[in-house]
Amino acid sequence: MQIKKVSVTDISTVQNLAETIWPEVYASIISAEQIRYMLDLMYSNESLLQQLEKGHQFILAMQDDIAIGFAAFSKKSEIEPFIFRLHKLYVLPHLHRKGTGSFLLDYVQTASKNLGANTLELNVNKNNPAVNFYKKKGFSVQREEVLDIGNGYVMDDYIMILPI
Repeated sequence: MQIKKVSVTDISTVQNLAETIWPEVYASIISAEQIRYMLDLMYSNESLLQQLEKGHQFILAMQDDIAIGFAAFSKKSEIEPFIFRLHKLYVLPHLHRKGTGSFLLDYVQTASKNLGANTLELNVNKNNPAVNFYKKKGFSVQREEVLDIGNGYVMDDYIMILPI
């Protein structure tokens, strides 16, 4: 498995992965309508370009030149430069529990630490089985947060942190 850093030319790969992963992973957690709304909100060309411009680093997990997962991370803010945010970490569902998520997370941790981070922070839906994955990787729940994302939808999340 290799890591490929995402450039503007790879946006469609990220979009295709999200379109494949989200409906399956989130089907038992949120409605199909909310899945569609969130995909449109967070994975449109415009949104992904804005994320890249804000300094989000996207990476792809590649196996035999095929993208099988992705992650995105960045410095949380100029005010909190030692905290980095894991914005996204997704793996094709048929490859869950095969090490790809750990591979992506290990890369993000190392890259964040090399950029000066001492803490990695993320949001995860309270009902997402990934909560257990993150706990096994050493993350702990810092607090709960309900975010209004528009159109009558909310994200009901844990904010988890990991000292690195």
